[in-house]
Amino acid sequence: MSSEELARKLQRRLDGEQRDPKPGSPAQTGADEEPPQPVRPSSAAVNGDASSELTEKLSRRLDIHDGTAKPKQMKVFNPYTEFKEFSRKQIKDMEKMFKRFDSGKDGFIDLMELKLMMEKLGAPQTHLGLKNMIKEVDEDYDGKLSYREFLLIFRRAAAGELQEESGLMALARLSEIDVSTEGVLGARDFFEAKVQALSVRSKFEAEIREEQEEKKRMELERQQRRAAFKELQSTFCS
Repeated sequence: MSSEELARKLQRRLDGEQRDPKPGSPAQTGADEEPPQPVRPSSAAVNGDASSELTEKLSRRLDIHDGTAKPKQMKVFNPYTEFKEFSRKQIKDMEKMFKRFDSGKDGFIDLMELKLMMEKLGAPQTHLGLKNMIKEVDEDYDGKLSYREFLLIFRRAAAGELQEESGLMALARLSEIDVSTEGVLGARDFFEAKVQALSVRSKFEAEIREEQEEKKRMELERQQRRAAFKELQSTFCS
């Protein structure tokens, strides 16, 4: 049996079970009869069509409908093992900040909570700016920040992967979380190094401009001396 045919049969069976017959309808006449069991894919069909995502989804829907579905194993998130670049104290500080602005206590920071956070930090954002902030680290596309996605902000800031003028950069900069550690380029170290690099770059560019101006002055003086010499030479030769 092909996976398409099996899927159609499973869908028809599921739709038929979800529709409740009205009292007195012809469907009630067979109430004493044993209802047919949902069509399940045989082991051969399962083995042969294991790659069919639709078949698996419909089978699971039938299992959920019958109450026989096994709960899926959820991956446990451990910030201390996944974000090894931060110390336990740094992660705890980030967790405190996350919980402080998770006013709904649902384990997420939604758009309005992020809006309040940025206002408290002194860097208010537009509605579009807030959506872009979430979108930049929203790995599961649910439109809000989980605790793990919140930690990703500081990881990307420390790695220099955020744009200088972005809202996420402002969040990391103004969070007052000390994420600097010896031998690890933390967010604070990153910002200090960035400012220092910009300062050195500005000084370097200023020195280059000064050298260029000096060369122009020297060239102008040389041309003036040459012109004066030619004028003096023409006077003696005349």
